[in-house]
Amino acid sequence: MPTSYDIPEVLDRREGPHGEVVLRRHGELLQIIANGCFLMDTSDGRSERMLVDAALAALDGRPDPHVLIGGLGVGFSLAHAAADPRWGRITVVERERAIIDWHRAGPLAALSREALADPRTEILETDLVAFVNETCATFDALCLDIDNGPDWTVTDGNQNLYARTGLTSCARVLKPGGVLAVWSAKPSPEFEGSLGNAGFQRVRTEEVPVARGVPDVVHLAVRPG
Repeated sequence: MPTSYDIPEVLDRREGPHGEVVLRRHGELLQIIANGCFLMDTSDGRSERMLVDAALAALDGRPDPHVLIGGLGVGFSLAHAAADPRWGRITVVERERAIIDWHRAGPLAALSREALADPRTEILETDLVAFVNETCATFDALCLDIDNGPDWTVTDGNQNLYARTGLTSCARVLKPGGVLAVWSAKPSPEFEGSLGNAGFQRVRTEEVPVARGVPDVVHLAVRPG
């Protein structure tokens, strides 16, 4: 018989413009489920932290860079960026009001409270694909953690971000020499090729070390100067 520890507890369930979003507690972990598909939990965060660190390192010491984080998730990327004084400004784009609420006044607040209070931090409730297509703002780095990566999207429309038109829009909002960093649940040689075809340079992939299984990766690319 399963114990209460083995059965996830639903903390909140919302029906949003893109379907159902659920926050669950499973033991000590908090989990985000979108339209019945597991997206992320609070178990680790190494790959999200590497996403931010790799982007900053690729900027080669650029002073006070402005980073756009695509996807708030459980807050690992935001919290890690805010803990680093080298970032000048931190903008987070998140389209799900429920996730923003869970961070501002819900169970995820413990992970992001200090980062949200940081004067460098700005949260925008909007769709990232629409934002990079329409904004006039420019950034030094884009750190994208949308869905499960280029080859495994579970939400309609997210695949457009990783197509040629989406990558062209990402390049448009990057300053010359700016860095695009993309989290993925698995390596994607095809996506590396797409980055090169979209005009990015210095394309490479960093893997998160794992004891077994397929590693999370961060795809990195630089807009030409």
